[in-house]
Amino acid sequence: MKIRKMVIADYDEVYALWMSCVGMGLNNIDDSKDGIEKFLKRNPDTCLVAETENKIVGVILTGNDGRRGYIYHTAVNPQFRKQGIARKLVDNAIQELEQCGINKVALVVFDRNENGNAFWEKLGFTVREDLIYRNKSIKEMIRIDT
Repeated sequence: MKIRKMVIADYDEVYALWMSCVGMGLNNIDDSKDGIEKFLKRNPDTCLVAETENKIVGVILTGNDGRRGYIYHTAVNPQFRKQGIARKLVDNAIQELEQCGINKVALVVFDRNENGNAFWEKLGFTVREDLIYRNKSIKEMIRIDT
């Protein structure tokens, strides 16, 4: 297995991977090809894919605002799980963030995503009980749950 930086040419394969993962939440604007291309341009070193035999089997989108790192849309093909792929993606993404001078990373997981929450807890990511997550859509989005 090889981990490399994601490029926009990977989009169709990555999107199909996301769609194969139960619990993944996507939307039609931010997760469109244009939306992901914008994210990759802003974060060219911290978005990664895992490949086996020239097939993308894992992905992690990671970015930062200069102060904090943020992890989005981490996924591994269900047929390739339990092989340490997600852990390697996370470790590599965190190393890339450290090289950007980032000292803390955060992520959001749907509360109903039991597998995702168990994975992040196993990696030492804690739940913040003192925060309320808020957002506001500037443009109307359609959420695509898989």
